[in-house]
Amino acid sequence: MLEEAFAAFAAHGVAVSIREIARRAGVSTGTVTRHFPTKEALFRAVALHRIEHLVRSAEDIAAREHPTTAFFTFFAFLVRQGAADHAVGDALTGAGFDLQSAASTAIRDFGAAMADLLAQAQQVGAVRDDVDTADVKALIAGCIARDDDGAAQQRMIEIACDGLKPRPT
Repeated sequence: MLEEAFAAFAAHGVAVSIREIARRAGVSTGTVTRHFPTKEALFRAVALHRIEHLVRSAEDIAAREHPTTAFFTFFAFLVRQGAADHAVGDALTGAGFDLQSAASTAIRDFGAAMADLLAQAQQVGAVRDDVDTADVKALIAGCIARDDDGAAQQRMIEIACDGLKPRPT
């Protein structure tokens, strides 16, 4: 059932109904709600699992790349993940449910990973000093919203990343 919820939320985001998840899993809606009393609880479980993956990815990128490229690599990764997996996109953009209210370790870890990559990129002069994580999240949401072919998405990533770089003096 959880695997079908992962697939349904990936395909449709928070808009998917409990009835559709139950149908995909071959169970009744009552079975779904016995395990997850609300759609929010089910979405939270799926989204937090995905966010834990994003945190591990941020750690891997930070460990293998210079701060100049690590931040931009992670930015592009988040946009691509959010566009391909609507559960990730909805979690990153705050659509649907307030995952922050869950106060989960995964959410705190994700915020810290993003803030660390941003701070390291700013320390080496790769990202403007006046940018904060809220700015980065808004840019990611904008890039995800440009739901189109891969070329358009890549162009949006490049435009956003260019805007994050310090202005020539």
